[in-house]
Amino acid sequence: MRKMVFLSLLLLLLLAGCTSSPQQTVTLAADELLPPFLTSATPRVRDAYRFAVANPDTLAHIPCYCGCGNMGHTSNLSCYVQSPAGDGAVTFDEHANGCGICVDITQDVMRLSAEGQSLWEIRTYVDAQYSPFGPST
Repeated sequence: MRKMVFLSLLLLLLLAGCTSSPQQTVTLAADELLPPFLTSATPRVRDAYRFAVANPDTLAHIPCYCGCGNMGHTSNLSCYVQSPAGDGAVTFDEHANGCGICVDITQDVMRLSAEGQSLWEIRTYVDAQYSPFGPST
């Protein structure tokens, strides 16, 4: 009996060690906050915009590699938001609505954030994956 309890506890500990880390919740802005030009956009694009609005501090630290630096963009956030106003109003940029690289980067940031990766780990991943596309913002 004692051996059975010991083996059961050992098995339980082994199984607990094999489970994956819990998913984190990713915050998205309300769909109603999005501008009219996104009405017919795919859910993937809409979610990227919603993430940008709700997580500007995160995307401000993530570069974009689509070549949008010549448009004055300074980060992946710039592909979605021109400039947040002091009163909380958001001026949207339409660029990411038609740019798969911008949206892919944001979707990766969302996924890695949900996996619990740090901002540094996310930035390292984005740099490794997207730097072949061109210079960063």
